[in-house]
Amino acid sequence: MHDKFLTYLDEVARHGSIRKAAVILNVASSSVNRKIISIEESLGTRLFDRHAHGVELTEAGAILLEHCRKTMFDYQKILTQIDDISELRSGHIHIATLDSVAHNVLPKVLDQFAQDHPDISYTIQTAQPDEVMMGVADGEVNIGISFCNELLPGVRIHTEKATPIGAILRPDHPMAERDVLEVGDLAAFQVIRSFDGRARQSLVNDAISESHSELLHQLITNSLPLARSLVLSNHGIGIYSKIGFLDEIEQGQLRYITILSPVLKDLKIGILTSSRLHPTPATHLMCRSLSKALRALRLDS
Repeated sequence: MHDKFLTYLDEVARHGSIRKAAVILNVASSSVNRKIISIEESLGTRLFDRHAHGVELTEAGAILLEHCRKTMFDYQKILTQIDDISELRSGHIHIATLDSVAHNVLPKVLDQFAQDHPDISYTIQTAQPDEVMMGVADGEVNIGISFCNELLPGVRIHTEKATPIGAILRPDHPMAERDVLEVGDLAAFQVIRSFDGRARQSLVNDAISESHSELLHQLITNSLPLARSLVLSNHGIGIYSKIGFLDEIEQGQLRYITILSPVLKDLKIGILTSSRLHPTPATHLMCRSLSKALRALRLDS
């Protein structure tokens, strides 16, 4: 079967929608639908059941999808082996990342990658989540590291990881002995928080509204280093994901406590690339290194 169809089938099954798959693939939904119908006719069986809210795999479709994913996985393994053989004697990687990742995770990955591939050069920029996403979608950066609950057209996720927002506080804080917290528990304290990805405070605001609580003492900043310094000096409780405070938590300077809120627990971070551009060998290997590092993190407790 044509490799394009393998990609079409995988994306449609992943999203349960021909339209959503077409957006990710940056092709017309009619083109995706025609290709699937053509294969269904050649096989003499339906691969998807169509309904008002999308599509679902049939039993035959599930069998074929398993084959497709194995084929694509084997193909990616071959590409990786070819990349390894080439030894990447040159290349440039442009990465846009959240500053929380730039503080801990990215330096460790870059250190090892530079040892393995000393002639690769880099451009690293920190940005807000929406700016990272836009840079990937526009093809201005090779790799983005950002929150990925909502994707722009033309952006593909290589790896994603749950990174729920919780409370960051010192071990000697009055609330530090709690195993979990509710939003209302924070009302008596100053909280330190960031803008969300669209330069508003909506994510945390949604959690506050949902809890029917009122947090009167808030310090809102787009500077993670400032927030980290303030929490370390006991000026308040940070409302952040764990990823920007990994060193301090590991060293026992700070604690992370889960906040019981569906809004805050659903946040995900991912390694992002353009679905419209073929990754260079250097980008491909860097994505592998970043994905491995992200998967190794424990961010939900």
